[in-house]
Amino acid sequence: MEKDKELEALFLAQNPHFDDGDEFTKKLTKRLDAVEIVKQYQERTLRRYRIVIAVAFVVGIISGTVSTIWLLSSPIELPSVNFQTQKTFLLWFVQNSRLLAAAFFPMLMTFAACIITSNVMEIIEMQRKMKEEFI
Repeated sequence: MEKDKELEALFLAQNPHFDDGDEFTKKLTKRLDAVEIVKQYQERTLRRYRIVIAVAFVVGIISGTVSTIWLLSSPIELPSVNFQTQKTFLLWFVQNSRLLAAAFFPMLMTFAACIITSNVMEIIEMQRKMKEEFI
């Protein structure tokens, strides 16, 4: 409450005066032009983000489909990778490569979908803030 009175007193103490109407109009026009340039830049950036998100979505769908088809079409007896070695870890990896691939690819696609969703939500929030700012 006290701060409100202080602010009110501060605003009442200000007595702006304008010397030249033409000069004020020129400065105001310059500032409005600068705001318009920033607004156009933000709109271009949002458009670019939308395109990137759409491309990432399409790439995710295509890569998920290709990896699923590859996983389902390869023979069960044939391992996905082969290191030609007898090391214990690599041998275990070769023997379980199909299972590991079946677990890894869906996790990768889920991670990509989460990132894309996060970016979409961030863009929506940016648009909302931009609309509030310029209204």
